[in-house]
Amino acid sequence: MALDSVLVAVGPGDADRADPVVTAVSDVAGPADATVVLGHVFSPTRFEEMGDRLGFGDDAVPDAVAARQATVMEFRDRFTEAGLDVRIRGQVGDVGKGIVALVEETDADLVFVGGRRRRPSGKAVFGSVAQTVLLEAPCPVTFVRSG
Repeated sequence: MALDSVLVAVGPGDADRADPVVTAVSDVAGPADATVVLGHVFSPTRFEEMGDRLGFGDDAVPDAVAARQATVMEFRDRFTEAGLDVRIRGQVGDVGKGIVALVEETDADLVFVGGRRRRPSGKAVFGSVAQTVLLEAPCPVTFVRSG
């Protein structure tokens, strides 16, 4: 299997957990010279709020709004500094299903999703977004736990 592109799911709270994801993606995508696609999914309400706040108004498109989201910009900068080719894609809707849709639209060869340490009672199940991506993505998924 050729590795031409990897999709990295980036959420608004992921900046404080970026290190393990950036390391894992760089270790895989760098040697393969793969493109890194940063995917961010907005709820419809959040998309409208962000579009208005950024001055897009009714002309807002998900890719452009995602490119101006702070966490996405931080990931973009870190991957660019690592010498990786980075693209940004946005989607509006359910987060898990939106990430899967971005995987399909970009024809990604691999998906990276980040997660956090859970209490013992929560370890039996991944978070709902990660679980949806793991079960529905049409390509391999790498789950990167922080902490």
